[in-house]
Amino acid sequence: MRIEEDSLGQALIHEDSYEGIHTYRAKENFTISTAVVDPKLLHAMILIKSAAASANGRAELIETKKVEAIKKATRDVLDQTISLDCKLDAIQGGAGTSTNMYINEVLANRALEHLQYTKGEYQYLDPLDDVNRSQSTNDVYPSSGKIAIYLYMIELDRVLGSLIAAFHKKAQEYATVQKMGRTQLQDAVPTTFGTTFSAFATSLARCQKRLSTSRKELTSLNLGGTAIGTGVNASPIYQQAIYEELNHLLPFKVYPADHLVDATQHIDQFVQISSSLKALAVALSKIAHDLRLMASGPRSGLNEIQLPKRQAGSSIMPGKVNPVIPEVVQQVAFQVMGSDVTITLAAQSGELELNPFEPIIFHHLFLSLTSLIQVCDTFQTKCVEGIVVNERHCQQQVDQSVSLATRLTPLIGYKKASELVEKALKENQPIEAFLSEEVILKLHKVRN
Repeated sequence: MRIEEDSLGQALIHEDSYEGIHTYRAKENFTISTAVVDPKLLHAMILIKSAAASANGRAELIETKKVEAIKKATRDVLDQTISLDCKLDAIQGGAGTSTNMYINEVLANRALEHLQYTKGEYQYLDPLDDVNRSQSTNDVYPSSGKIAIYLYMIELDRVLGSLIAAFHKKAQEYATVQKMGRTQLQDAVPTTFGTTFSAFATSLARCQKRLSTSRKELTSLNLGGTAIGTGVNASPIYQQAIYEELNHLLPFKVYPADHLVDATQHIDQFVQISSSLKALAVALSKIAHDLRLMASGPRSGLNEIQLPKRQAGSSIMPGKVNPVIPEVVQQVAFQVMGSDVTITLAAQSGELELNPFEPIIFHHLFLSLTSLIQVCDTFQTKCVEGIVVNERHCQQQVDQSVSLATRLTPLIGYKKASELVEKALKENQPIEAFLSEEVILKLHKVRN
């Protein structure tokens, strides 16, 4: 064991641990949920620490040997030479300080080993004075969050694009197959499955475009603003170099915010991202619900389509197969909508120069993103691609419907068309059976 100390006292730390006293305190304080800090958030923070070490070196604020040791430590984590194995609770007080200090300590102790010292010998390389030089949790943590969210959104864009393509393919496969259109669950007028599936694809494509627009705001960071955005303890050389160095490490470009104080205390970008995710969830839920309705039956429901059979549906009713994939899509959608409420409340609860509730915001954004990524892929591969349309049954429904009355209205008037509908339904006959040859001829001309 080794002894470490902070302003509150001392703590015994296992001699093999890369963690230090600040992480020890965090683990003692925050055993709130079963969720740990998201790995992409940690990955993004490691990249920032590497860029910061280089920037501090360029500003001559840290000795070259320390810069190289810190950067080697970041590479060790990124290539998994050492495992983070982070057990920090995702929900934590302190505006993310525990997470920032965890990374500072891990990198410092690994860097000490590269300098041929032992863990905890911070007089040679310190988690705060060296790894955290020119930084504050208040600029590192939100910037890490933005980078992590952006990376997740790239993944979401990919799987969402594949789902959209799957619906377009179904639209082409059943382009001319007719089905009854319904409004308020009542027979309306005929449509086609080509139109139905392409409408699903168009709805999702609109969500995809909205997410792409929202994502762009995540490239504006408050790095270099330090505690409240004024840049205290960060030199102008560092403030410029940190972005240049970070852009060498990322697959996309990031920039300093136009107003660092604003970017430190106002986090409406996360609300916008969450809102866009919620809009996608709403669209997915509606589509999944429609598929469940169209697949209802098979004898006493709509029975318009068959969904891929994935598992036995009942422990008591033999042969019953449930629409489990659309059901899980809807449940993910419910979760995303609930997370949006939490994110909204947390974002509006910031005060003065800082919002301390980013941990819960990030936790719910990551939960929404990872769930949507998985469920979009599942929806595509385990449901949409295997949909089969019951073409004959759907055509029979169209033929037996009274939807022809809508086309008759301009020819014979609304009142007379309504009377024909009532008569056709009462006698269980198609409307055509009650039309004169003259009206049938006019109707034929309208159709053509």
